[in-house]
Amino acid sequence: MTAEQARDPDYFPGFGTAVPLGIQHVLAMFVSNLTPPIIVAGAAGFGFGSANPAQLIYMIQMSMLFAGIATLLQTIGFGPVGARLPLVQGTSFAYIPIMIPIVAGRGVEAMAALTTAALCSGILHAGLSVFVGRIRFALPPMVTGLVVLMIGLSLMRIGIEYAAGGVPAIGTAAYGAGPSWLLAGIVVAATLGLKFFARGIWSSASVLLGLLAGYGAALAMGRISFVPVASAGWVMLPSPFHFGFALQASAILGFCLTGFVSSIESIGDVDAICEGTAGRPATNRELIGAVSADGVGTAFSAIFGAMPNTTFSQNVGLIAITGVMSRHVVTVGAVFLVLCGLAPKIGAIITTIPIEVLGGGVIVMFGMVASAAVSMLSGVTWNQRNMLIFGVALSISLGLQLEPAAVAHVPETLRVLLTSGVLPAAFIAVLLNLTLPHRLPGD
Repeated sequence: MTAEQARDPDYFPGFGTAVPLGIQHVLAMFVSNLTPPIIVAGAAGFGFGSANPAQLIYMIQMSMLFAGIATLLQTIGFGPVGARLPLVQGTSFAYIPIMIPIVAGRGVEAMAALTTAALCSGILHAGLSVFVGRIRFALPPMVTGLVVLMIGLSLMRIGIEYAAGGVPAIGTAAYGAGPSWLLAGIVVAATLGLKFFARGIWSSASVLLGLLAGYGAALAMGRISFVPVASAGWVMLPSPFHFGFALQASAILGFCLTGFVSSIESIGDVDAICEGTAGRPATNRELIGAVSADGVGTAFSAIFGAMPNTTFSQNVGLIAITGVMSRHVVTVGAVFLVLCGLAPKIGAIITTIPIEVLGGGVIVMFGMVASAAVSMLSGVTWNQRNMLIFGVALSISLGLQLEPAAVAHVPETLRVLLTSGVLPAAFIAVLLNLTLPHRLPGD
């Protein structure tokens, strides 16, 4: 294809190019897409190591299915919904700090409040999409970078916990044992080796291939049981309100506020694709379409028990590497995701992955979230004003997350929001940035 064709989102390069590039997009996002539901199920108590993995398998399948459907909304579009750009959708890490307190130790029953909150957030998110571009002035890189940093910091403990053996092993001799760290270390080493010394798909899918290396080691150690695969069916269809319907004020408010933050991330991804690959600024129609597809995709996913959706930045980077901006390439990948989401055997195979192997993968992923935040913050002018705003917001938000008992006497709704890490960081940083003078006395 010519350089002009490669920059055209409407150009179709033919199936010989579209199929391998589309599958490469799926490989680049596959692990990140499945990690949030696995973490949420584990926090609720029906994740890895539970007696009956059926609900976890359902969540995994719905994550693949609705990531594919939400991606089709972006690439094909439906009226004003969708940017009609090569944007890959997947389950969002941004909501995890909100979701964990909602479901922690409460079992499958807690999922009703979570999915209902996601439905409300998605509807609001889609409705407010036309206004997001007008308030970007309130969210400079210092604020958005802080929010992304808090997401990464909030998740790092989970990565180490998984690598050491996971929640079921806590309090036993197995927690932190040598074999657990060996499996996690193999994943990290293989991922880094492939990323730095391999090329093409071997490099872009390094996290997935690193997990396969750890899985092979676990298989050789006799740590894999295929019983869940044998008992899983061949086809699984989504069921409306699979987990029920329950209104919880703290969950709804937390999800709606996080959805607003997530929409800013999507705007950044659209800008990056248009300016970095197409060589032009994004249009208002593309920005509005992308954010509205985020909201509609999240609402639609929540109805069937899946997690909130957002655009995946790693796939934006993959487009920059390949130089192919065809939205039809991503459409091919989305169809592949939909087919995977309908086959529960795939979800059952994923549940056979030892939690230590998954831990090695998420250590890398969550570290990259924090690294991306540092990259965003590198463009900030670090004068005393910005240092104070950033420092106060980080100190309060991270401190409350690490010591939630400090707000034990406030109402439950407010307590969940204050200890989420992400929301207080965003609120404090935005408030201080808008109200404090830009010059200190004596400047």
